[in-house]
Amino acid sequence: MPTKSPLADPRPLLDALRAGTPLPGFPSDGVERARSLAAEPASAPPADVEALPEPLALALLEGSVLAGQPALAEGLAASGNKGLAKAAKKALYRLRSRGVEVAEPPRPSASEASRPVTVGPEPLPALLTSIDGTGERVLEIARPLRGGGVEAIQFLYSDEQGVQRLQVTELSRGDYRRVVKQATSPGDDAAVELSHAEALERLTAAAGLNLRTRTAFPQGLDTVLRHLGVQARDIPLEIPPPEPEDERLAHEGHKLHEEPEMRGWLPPMAELERLAHTVAELEASPLALTMAQRNEELIQAAHTQAHAFFATPAVRQLYASRLWEMALHFERTGKEQPARVARAEARRLAHGVSEPPSRYAERLFEKALLVTMARRAAPEVGEPAEIRARARAAEQQRAQSAETERRSPGGIILP
Repeated sequence: MPTKSPLADPRPLLDALRAGTPLPGFPSDGVERARSLAAEPASAPPADVEALPEPLALALLEGSVLAGQPALAEGLAASGNKGLAKAAKKALYRLRSRGVEVAEPPRPSASEASRPVTVGPEPLPALLTSIDGTGERVLEIARPLRGGGVEAIQFLYSDEQGVQRLQVTELSRGDYRRVVKQATSPGDDAAVELSHAEALERLTAAAGLNLRTRTAFPQGLDTVLRHLGVQARDIPLEIPPPEPEDERLAHEGHKLHEEPEMRGWLPPMAELERLAHTVAELEASPLALTMAQRNEELIQAAHTQAHAFFATPAVRQLYASRLWEMALHFERTGKEQPARVARAEARRLAHGVSEPPSRYAERLFEKALLVTMARRAAPEVGEPAEIRARARAAEQQRAQSAETERRSPGGIILP
């Protein structure tokens, strides 16, 4: 079977255009025009790009996305070339997910709006829950059925392994709309609405993660992907570099744990066990310390473990992606300040900024310390779900406690 040329993909083709690599598979005049635009693809006129062979146009479009500039994608989104228009819309989604402001599609003129058109049923919105502390969330997509009903497909997926489970239920369109209304009603566990197109793009990336990690598809996923017209594709999340305000915003990183959606976030179980071992050693120490000194020693141990845990690039990238997704969730639920803080923390984590130390990371392990102390007081509590419930309760109690209570320098209240 012939192998796919690496130059068939936009990014290697963009690199080849910039490097002057011969491209015998394309018309020489098209290659020359594309080379002249490749240095600054973000400023390329959309009409000039549209006139190029499609692979060359897609390479320039990729260059504009890498530069974080939406103008070319906005111009090509209305292209008569369906493949190019579809790619441009996906590019706009990628830019929007990175926090880049993109223009809304133009409204049709009055004359265009008055023309009768024949369309099918309007696509129903999809639903997306917030991401939890283990990286899991639920995506629900509605697929129209013959006869007027819909197939409501729920996907449980993780940011480490991809799609884990799926469930399919048949509903009427009216029942599905009621589900959407109930799921998005204000509350700690509120989901957000997504366009059908964005939901498919997210499903594409989630299934692509299964391929990257070699995690088997759950039963029925192949069929569902085919029915939805989706192919699994690995799409790594791109987080832009830190901005000047990020250090100031990151000083508020600990406050993210006060948000209801993040109160239950804890380090992995192995880190909880390691912290429990450290606490046991400190409490068994023969040193005669006051309660304040012992509390300070425990806090310092938690912070030291937090710094070591987040020193690993893979961990930083994982938590950066979770915070980036939470920022988008906060924006969509009207929480502008938490969204800004989460984006700042995500950019700093993703790009290896370690000074000053992350207050988000330190608070994560302060919560773990609270849970560890609670488990020592009630050792029968050991299941992960119970542990995370205790974390939520502990953080809620900390947030509501009076100022007169005993607090550590980090603000945590110890038993």
